[in-house]
Amino acid sequence: MSKPKISQDPMYQLLREGLVKEFNQRKAAGEACDLKGCDFSRLDLRELDASGLDMSDGYFRMADLRGLDLRNTRIEGASFASANISGTYFPKELRAEEIELSVLHGTRVRYR
Repeated sequence: MSKPKISQDPMYQLLREGLVKEFNQRKAAGEACDLKGCDFSRLDLRELDASGLDMSDGYFRMADLRGLDLRNTRIEGASFASANISGTYFPKELRAEEIELSVLHGTRVRYR
């Protein structure tokens, strides 16, 4: 498993800069992005339109994900150590135990 990456992808850089609304607009306009294996630690992603994104193997340590809808987002292999997940929808393929272990201990989530 490789280390979380700080990608030079312009869409990822929008998220790093806190420009989530602009990310959503550009995504809605059809702009592609590569978010696999990226470092999202400490980012505020509460307003992110995550539907259809591939954020697998992402690193979400201490990220603010409150109210986020991840039901149609690929997040297998992601780590959510100490992330704020209050009100977050997760894919139905993830058991609650997987999510809890990831938030408490930083384990990577596995789909069933």
